[in-house]
Amino acid sequence: MKRSCLEIARQKCESCMGCALSNSRSNVVFGEGNPSSAKIVFIGEAPGEMEDECGRPFVGRAGQLMDEFLADAGISRDNDIYMINTVKCRPPENRVPSEEEKAACHKFLVAQIDIIKPDAIVLCGATALKTFVELDKKQTISKVRGKWMTVTVDGVEYPAMTIFHPSYLLRNNSMEEGSPRRLMQQDLAEIKNKFLNNKSENFFETKEMAMV
Repeated sequence: MKRSCLEIARQKCESCMGCALSNSRSNVVFGEGNPSSAKIVFIGEAPGEMEDECGRPFVGRAGQLMDEFLADAGISRDNDIYMINTVKCRPPENRVPSEEEKAACHKFLVAQIDIIKPDAIVLCGATALKTFVELDKKQTISKVRGKWMTVTVDGVEYPAMTIFHPSYLLRNNSMEEGSPRRLMQQDLAEIKNKFLNNKSENFFETKEMAMV
């Protein structure tokens, strides 16, 4: 059922002409993963060049680095998670998508989450975070990452965590304590422990979170 519903949403997305990105895309990058077994939805920013070429999310250099971190954490990209982006078409020169572009794609983003009904959402980077959370100027990714919060999508509350976008890690190679890469390892370990270790307790009853 989830697969067929996602396929209907994919077909509508592939014919979308809701913003100017539709004029320059090679492929719509809808999403990837096993919707039947995925417990977590990972949301990134937007497709890059390689993603646009092949129609798959997180396959460029940043995506390959993400795969390494997921594998190290014992998280299966094929079974445990479903990977999507805030917008489904590549912005020129990989720039940050505009508010208009995000708004045009938002219905597809919401539909994906509604269909998959994940146990949790992981927001990869600032663009994904700002799609659901209004930040003040003092709030940076470094200050909010690794903390559980609650986000509401189409009236449903989901536990969510923000992590660094893997493209940021490409520019930060250190593995020293407190470095972005070490923090990514810690965050993914926390995510796996809470949602992928077959725990049965209700997360909302066992974790105090910020309400967003």
